[in-house]
Amino acid sequence: MRQSQLFTKTRKEAPANEVSKNAILLIRAGYIHKEMAGVYSYLPLGLRVLKKIEDIIRNEMNTIGGIEMRTSIIQTKEVWEKSNRWDDNIVDNWFKTELKNGTEIGLSFTNEEAYSSMLTQYIHSYTDLPIYPYDFKNIFRNETRSKSGIMRGREFYWKALYSFSKDDAEHQEFYEKAKQAYKNIFQNVGIGHITYMTFASGGSFSKFSHEFQTITEAGEDTIYIDEAKGIAINKEVYTDEVIESLGLNKDKIIEQKAVEVGNIFSLGTKFSEPFNLSFTNESGEKQLVTMGSYGIGLGRLMGTIAEVLSDDKGLIWPTSVSPFSLHLIVLGKDKEGDTYKKAEEIYNELTKKGIEVLFDDRDESAGAKFADSDLIGIPMRVVVSDKSIAAGGVEIKERKGDKSEIITIEELYKTYKPNCE
Repeated sequence: MRQSQLFTKTRKEAPANEVSKNAILLIRAGYIHKEMAGVYSYLPLGLRVLKKIEDIIRNEMNTIGGIEMRTSIIQTKEVWEKSNRWDDNIVDNWFKTELKNGTEIGLSFTNEEAYSSMLTQYIHSYTDLPIYPYDFKNIFRNETRSKSGIMRGREFYWKALYSFSKDDAEHQEFYEKAKQAYKNIFQNVGIGHITYMTFASGGSFSKFSHEFQTITEAGEDTIYIDEAKGIAINKEVYTDEVIESLGLNKDKIIEQKAVEVGNIFSLGTKFSEPFNLSFTNESGEKQLVTMGSYGIGLGRLMGTIAEVLSDDKGLIWPTSVSPFSLHLIVLGKDKEGDTYKKAEEIYNELTKKGIEVLFDDRDESAGAKFADSDLIGIPMRVVVSDKSIAAGGVEIKERKGDKSEIITIEELYKTYKPNCE
């Protein structure tokens, strides 16, 4: 992509009413556009990051047997009345409206009922289980306040997988696979070193549910971490009994602020029972399906990465989710000159090789280009200038480092491979 053709622009300041670091940086760098509190549009750069995160999650879900589909956003009142979650006294963050004929509808705030109702048409026998459908979709929640940027939105993009199993043993086997898949996801997006599997309330279905919490002062949660064992306890269940049951030493536990970036729950038969989601077992008896849920908010995850992997100059994307692999910058305003022509040649060759390059071909000063490059946060900067050409090639610099070096153009071509390799 040529930066001159990218309609978005960097900004020196974020909107005056934006207080969250992640949204300030993402708005200034041209990744998102704020429509209102808790509602953001993803601009071209932002969408590229979101798609990279989506692909990482999709790969892990498919690896453990997930089947991707897409559920509708519009939900009918009758389905949700069966679980008693249409009632505003039970769920107070619905967005509700009605069709022209007066039929009441809601916009999805979660997916348990939608899947349970649908799968009554497809689950009949024990041979139909287990199944693990999931989807990526927009979710709507009418939050009272929303001031954490894209880490807490009124409209947000998420992945939700639901497991449907014959019994608890089969459910637990998948649940353990999901734990590892989630650890892999957070490792692969670059925050595994500060993200902890956190024991939280399991409700009436299991002793614990599991959240995945990333350490940040912007977090809304308080967790207690055993760094040696790599696990944590949410404040809501932090008791001596829980500490002892997990085999932890209270003297080695530290308190931290954190943001929840994913969660997995055992649901038992809470959502299969209202819909009579059952199957005939091997003995010919009717049995309710055992369920679990596994969620990740992609916008929240993107916002968390921006929040924790950044500095006073701007964003610092991990290679795995960066919108581009290289930020190619040409210095010099003479588009007919040899330096500019050499930069064009490098851009075309890298693009032909399948490498994702953002080419800053704008008529701007070196200082403005470097400042924008730091703000946008692509992991590697490649500068083509009269000086670099005279020194034998191009100047490269990692976004998270201070040192730069000159390498030959041939070395550049050998070093950077297509993202798929």
